[in-house]
Amino acid sequence: MKSFVTGLIVVGSLVAGNVFAADMPPEGKAKCGGCHTIANKMVGPAWKDVAAKYAGKADAQKTLVANITKGGSFGWKMGVMPAKGIGATDAEIQSLAKFIVGLK
Repeated sequence: MKSFVTGLIVVGSLVAGNVFAADMPPEGKAKCGGCHTIANKMVGPAWKDVAAKYAGKADAQKTLVANITKGGSFGWKMGVMPAKGIGATDAEIQSLAKFIVGLK
């Protein structure tokens, strides 16, 4: 029984570790977290869905940077994102685009 409980704790820790491994960066929470999450759509699409949309495209990060910078709906039919979200800097946009493209 003791080894069974220990096994459950280990498996639970591994699963929890995978869930928390892709936590939204602080600038993402501050600038984008009101409309986006990593895994669930809210006002805007989930970032994992955005990553899936651009998966395998060589210019994915560049396209995301351009889209975030200019704002728009990008075919999601969920509303219109303002240019630069809520005041993201160019450096933050570059960093967040790289993070989003890297999500699985």
